[in-house]
Amino acid sequence: MIKQALISVSDKTGVLEFARALAAMNVKLLSTGGTAKLLAEHGLAVTEVADYTGFPEMLDGRVKTLHPKVHGGILARRDVAAHVDALAQHDIPTIDMVVVNLYPFQQTVAKEDCSLEDAIENIDIGGPAMLRSSAKNHQDVVVICDPSDYQRVLDEMKANAGEVSVDTRFDLAIKVFAHTAQYDGAITNYLSSLGPDRQHQSRSSYPAKLNLQFIKLQDMRYGENPHQSAAFYRDVTAVEGALANYRQLQGKELSYNNIADADAAWECVKTLNAPACVIVKHANPCGVAVGSDAHEAYSKALKTDPTSAFGGIIAFNCALDGKAAESVAQQFVEVLIAPGFSDAARKVFESKQNVRLLEIPLGQAVNPSDLKRVAGGLLLQSADAKNVQATELTIVSKKQPTPAQLQDMMFAWRVAKFVKSNAIVFCGNGMTLGVGAGQMSRIDSARIASIKAQNAGLSLAGSVVASDAFFPFRDGLDVVVAAGANCVIQPGGSMRDQEVIDAADEQNVVMAYTGTRHFRH
Repeated sequence: MIKQALISVSDKTGVLEFARALAAMNVKLLSTGGTAKLLAEHGLAVTEVADYTGFPEMLDGRVKTLHPKVHGGILARRDVAAHVDALAQHDIPTIDMVVVNLYPFQQTVAKEDCSLEDAIENIDIGGPAMLRSSAKNHQDVVVICDPSDYQRVLDEMKANAGEVSVDTRFDLAIKVFAHTAQYDGAITNYLSSLGPDRQHQSRSSYPAKLNLQFIKLQDMRYGENPHQSAAFYRDVTAVEGALANYRQLQGKELSYNNIADADAAWECVKTLNAPACVIVKHANPCGVAVGSDAHEAYSKALKTDPTSAFGGIIAFNCALDGKAAESVAQQFVEVLIAPGFSDAARKVFESKQNVRLLEIPLGQAVNPSDLKRVAGGLLLQSADAKNVQATELTIVSKKQPTPAQLQDMMFAWRVAKFVKSNAIVFCGNGMTLGVGAGQMSRIDSARIASIKAQNAGLSLAGSVVASDAFFPFRDGLDVVVAAGANCVIQPGGSMRDQEVIDAADEQNVVMAYTGTRHFRH
């Protein structure tokens, strides 16, 4: 039964209401500094830790709770007679609940004007010590480091005469150890990112010691193949709009491949400004289009490659209405993603309960870094967040693009960014016409893209082509022009750029350089 609680929080969200509820259940309150002041100002009976221990805070607050009367009251095992006798001998009451969250170290070091001194002073010492002590002795102590757990604990106390179950105490202890590990990891990441001068302004994006933390969302039936095991984890700092923040409205459990393909579709569709639809199969877009609404965007995207779209992942950057849902429901789809689903759209899929509907906030932010495991190591790079704007293009051909061609070039370039290399993407009128992906030869990608268009009955006459990297020779350009393209967008940068430009001029083709490559492996 909880008789005494120590509350010392940096994030004071909900703490006043929580303390009031504890006091109403006759729990004695201990506190420090600003938290004690807040509780006292609102009429709660609270004892300052300094008065409790008989030892004042000192060293500018660096030493407050590091005292036997605090840690003895937390760490003593109530089922060990020697511990109980030691508490009685030294007049140390038990502390049955510890509510602590830590100095805002990560928020502090994220500030541009943060100095090393500021960072050091925001390294919490007493807080992690109390949390770890409480978590270690969770069989006797309830420990809370997250305000979102206040209500859960109060509900149990009210239902169980002031007690909290051992299962809840164990869960909260795990949360604490994860929290303090993340906190220490953030400190290590920061300090080991500083240059020789140890100044915040010269810190590297790649610390000498890298600590990462992820939270398991689910185990999976299997991985990429049935003989592989798998689980899905979310980054503790997952940004708004990231796939990991999805809310599943209906459907079967997501598989490993579902999630990988859904991420590819979602990241692509978020880069398009008009109502858009992206259909992905095996990590590659097989149909992308923009339209006046979700229905038109989907109808156009499906035309690119209806065969590959079967059993694919479909993502929209706008809410899905009933009309669009009825069109999508005519096809076999594994996962359907949108920022929202109308009531009419939900009703359409009521009879198709196997279809996984994912609702995700549309936030435009991307993950700050990209990770890839290799044997015995990890590759870390900044995210490919560059979205080239029309004003950044350099028209290197004699022929200049029309406004419509310029618009299609920008669309094609956005799509090519999400196609596996070597990527060739034919587009026209705000939709993909043919996609060639993942070939060892750029010429083969171009040929496959034209074959895809032919199979779908789409004409490439007057189309725009995007190439994710430069044409090393003119032969790649010749292939796409022979297929019908009259406008090409590519990064440039080949030793034979002039040869390729001359070939474009020879064939009266528009050619634009982006100066940015988008390899995707």
